[in-house]
Amino acid sequence: MTRFALLITSPSFSSQSVASALVFAQAALDGGHQLKQIFLYQDAVYAALQHIDLPSDESNHSLLLSQFCQQHNVALHYCITAAEKRGVVSDSLASQQGYIATGLAEFAILLEDIDKLVQF
Repeated sequence: MTRFALLITSPSFSSQSVASALVFAQAALDGGHQLKQIFLYQDAVYAALQHIDLPSDESNHSLLLSQFCQQHNVALHYCITAAEKRGVVSDSLASQQGYIATGLAEFAILLEDIDKLVQF
């Protein structure tokens, strides 16, 4: 059994990165593997925004990601420094939806317990 961590760096609204990561994550779990954490870095931190106004015909990947992680007990981290650099302040982030503010150092420490890191 492989222990995975996912690193998402692309924004969820202008790319398929979060959707692809969710498909991969579900396939990994279905295959009997473990998913230890998902880490949002660079522009992917926008997925952690609490209030996202999307057109009704678009999927809310941020909400889907949060629900998936809560359902499967997967840690869902976002880089606090990347968020601050992009003007995303803590009161606009979805901490109540399971997103955890983390630094790169903590992310690196958490990687010690995984076998493979997959980036989207």
